[in-house]
Amino acid sequence: MSSLALALSWLTVLPVRTGAPDARTAAGAIRWAPVVGGLLGAAAGGALVGLAALGVPPAVAGLLAVGLLALATRGMHLDGLADTADGLGCYGPPERALAVMRDGGAGPFGVVALLVVVGVQAAALAALAAGPWSAPAVIGSVALACAAGRAGFGWVCRRGVPAARPGGLGATVAGSQPPWVPGLWWTALAGAGFAVAGARGVVAVALGAALVALLSWHTARRFGGMTGDVLGAAGELAATAALVVLSTVP
Repeated sequence: MSSLALALSWLTVLPVRTGAPDARTAAGAIRWAPVVGGLLGAAAGGALVGLAALGVPPAVAGLLAVGLLALATRGMHLDGLADTADGLGCYGPPERALAVMRDGGAGPFGVVALLVVVGVQAAALAALAAGPWSAPAVIGSVALACAAGRAGFGWVCRRGVPAARPGGLGATVAGSQPPWVPGLWWTALAGAGFAVAGARGVVAVALGAALVALLSWHTARRFGGMTGDVLGAAGELAATAALVVLSTVP
């Protein structure tokens, strides 16, 4: 259970106490990430349903649910998305891109990426709140999207992809996952998606997985490996894509 505790400590604001993680515990935390994502998504989905029941306009409820997720994760994944976008948007060798990503501020690419992703997530959640689905289906859809996003962590950390730089979360978990781990998670989540939303649930997970694979391939080439920022970007990208599919009325 030490790996689960570490996953909760890394990926949420919960005050979970852990010691300095060894390589095995850190690798286990990445495998627990989809479970943590599902819990966060269920909480956000519950808040979305509750706000809608109180008469809050769907657009406002969707934006507040996105804000809740950002608070619950310390904004860490959104920060990773912004840094990754800035790194990919700059010119120069990998060292230049990594230096841009280490900078504390958000550049133009990062700001645009944040605006687009947060806006699309809020709009998708608003569509779920206003759509024809039952409350359990809405909560299950948000939980599925968030879990599918975190399942991408395993692919970014797969064996054969080194850390782009020493130190930090990326160096701790780089190359720690056999490729079958994220594959197994995506398969299980596709099954759960079918139970929640039929074929749309399967497509949502599959699209998120494809985007994570593309992002991981591109960032590994551009940066010379993976970083903790890429984990956040992968999670947000996959979750956003899944939400769009799940919020589409069949």
